[in-house]
Amino acid sequence: MSRVRTLTAVEDPLVRLVCFPHSGGSATAFRGWAAALPPGAELVAVQYPGRGDRFAGPLVDDVAETAGRAVAELIRLPSLDQVLFGHGLGALVAYETAMLLRAVGREPLRLCVSACLPPGHLKDLDVHPTLRSDLRAHARYRPGAGTTPLACPLTCYHGAGDPLVDGKRMTGWAGVTSGAFTPGVRPGGHIHVPTDVAGLVSDVLDREAR
Repeated sequence: MSRVRTLTAVEDPLVRLVCFPHSGGSATAFRGWAAALPPGAELVAVQYPGRGDRFAGPLVDDVAETAGRAVAELIRLPSLDQVLFGHGLGALVAYETAMLLRAVGREPLRLCVSACLPPGHLKDLDVHPTLRSDLRAHARYRPGAGTTPLACPLTCYHGAGDPLVDGKRMTGWAGVTSGAFTPGVRPGGHIHVPTDVAGLVSDVLDREAR
């Protein structure tokens, strides 16, 4: 079954926004973003195994494997400039996806990460016992040996008052790219993504133009 869900139908799109859900989340978490897209933007989201319409599938507790499966489908889509956005666990999957896309000559236009410590910073596997598979993937993930920084700009979003993620530690994301690093703080705490969706989508897609 396909791992990438197209959430909008756009004729001749100019840019593709690829979204990666949080721990325990599914592709439908981004369905509400469709109404906020500017003309010419296509929205797709990755559906993890064991989620949504893939609920019957086995869980995968490996970030690199999840990203690899997503990339196998993304590279079969028409070639477009792509912006990647990942929240929580999805931030690590989006980062790994960006590196895999770079390896095939399709590094994204920009990477956006949200509510997630940089790779290798999460140690506590008991934060959410009901999400052990996702938390295990998060805690165990390390970039491959010899990994070099991306070149694309990276924007890092932190929800003000987030009790799970220390905003000061998120500046560590600056080290994964040689491109511009832009930190941002949004209202809404850890689950800030549904807050001012139009503003977030505009920022994710338009920052390069400003």
